[in-house]
Amino acid sequence: MGFTRGFIEFERIEQPHVSVEERVKSFCEIYGTLTDEQAKIQAGRCMDCGIPFCMHECPLHNDSPDFNEFVSEDQMSKAYNVLSATNNFPEITGRICPALCEEGCTLGIHRKAVGIKSVERKIAEYAFEHGLVKPIVNKNRTGKKVCVVGSGPAALAAAQQLNRFGHDVTVLEKMNKIGGLLRYGIPDFKLPKEILDRRISQLEQEGITFKTKTIVGAIKELEHGVHNDSLTEVRGEQLLKDYDAIVLAPGSESPRDLKLPGRSLSGIYFALDFLIAQNRENNGDCPNPIDVKGKNVVVIGGGETASDCIGVSIRKGAASVVQLDYHDELPESVDLTLAWPEWRKIKRTSTSHEEGCTRLFSTNTTAFEGKDKLEAVLTQKVKWGEGRQFDGIAGTESKIKADVVLIAMGYSHPSSALIKEFNLETDKRGNIKADTQGAKAYQTSCEKVFAAGDGRKGQSLVVYAIAEGRQCAKAVDDFLNRE
Repeated sequence: MGFTRGFIEFERIEQPHVSVEERVKSFCEIYGTLTDEQAKIQAGRCMDCGIPFCMHECPLHNDSPDFNEFVSEDQMSKAYNVLSATNNFPEITGRICPALCEEGCTLGIHRKAVGIKSVERKIAEYAFEHGLVKPIVNKNRTGKKVCVVGSGPAALAAAQQLNRFGHDVTVLEKMNKIGGLLRYGIPDFKLPKEILDRRISQLEQEGITFKTKTIVGAIKELEHGVHNDSLTEVRGEQLLKDYDAIVLAPGSESPRDLKLPGRSLSGIYFALDFLIAQNRENNGDCPNPIDVKGKNVVVIGGGETASDCIGVSIRKGAASVVQLDYHDELPESVDLTLAWPEWRKIKRTSTSHEEGCTRLFSTNTTAFEGKDKLEAVLTQKVKWGEGRQFDGIAGTESKIKADVVLIAMGYSHPSSALIKEFNLETDKRGNIKADTQGAKAYQTSCEKVFAAGDGRKGQSLVVYAIAEGRQCAKAVDDFLNRE
């Protein structure tokens, strides 16, 4: 363990962060990295408990006790070796993962949990700063060729692992840059894109080939709301001829819509229409066409995407931001003897919420109102019953002034264009069907085609995507070695 009495003598050290007053003036990153001494103390609080629930709760099963011990002993190189053995992109999870590991921290039962996420970020930043992140090139090539479709976290993790196994890997991406929602969906104040670019540079140096603006399937088959920059269409039949295996990691792209009266009014957009446009603007490409400056913005949805819309709207000068969540408001704390070590069902306040947002719970959207353009959102309070069903409460109808609505209700499934291209079986939700266990792990109904990430699992967290990408790569490697 770190310090023998570390968890008794030292309190949790929170990451440095920019004040609300300052951070809303720009898209600069909110959180900073711990100093060497802060990281040492934070890591030294680890109890090295007999059963590391932190590892169990983490989808990547990062060895937190060991890397904490090395950090507390100033052995950062060893800490990075331990962390990078299970996590391809710790500088990303150290920024945007909700830290499931910390929910399972034993110390968190009676004190504040060890800041595993902040230590993880520190290790990654130290590694980049001191030249520990180097391309790993396997010179023993197998001669097998693998195509990875998509370039989000699952795709990039799978590509890196497969390349390190010795296979020749090509990544196809329909957008104009690599990264998937890491680049286009997550705002810069949470994940600066230079953080992503330096990791992609490593992957390129390792020998992975990236092809952007290239879509697998037909552009005309894309559903409304699925973004696309592609100039080239590639047929699935051709990929099956050219490659020994194909990994589909497209993410969950088809946005859930609200088909209500007034939906056709101007001023109503999907969340990613707004977020992607803003990330493009920040990158210097073109101005965000969705103007919220001085306007009343209503965000519909209760998840991270909704939170991101709130933060961006505030930075773009919205006059007001209201968030509508049809779920009940949760308590701010729970009995840990009943919840630990699982993820706690509590009310969580994001950095965007802190910046100035009205949150309305148990509130359902019933219609959009306006003449030629949006003017208001009609709502009604709801009461939840069994089986995830709710009923409207008579007499609670209300009207909220709105100039812009951002629908952030999540995503249903990957684009059907890709599924049709390989004639794949899907589950009842429309995701690509593939089991995760057994001899055919991650294998779809088409023998040479595998699937991983949100396109297989359904929308989830970055850390799950990385885990699935790694596991899928192992399954593909086993498949290729059996041939």
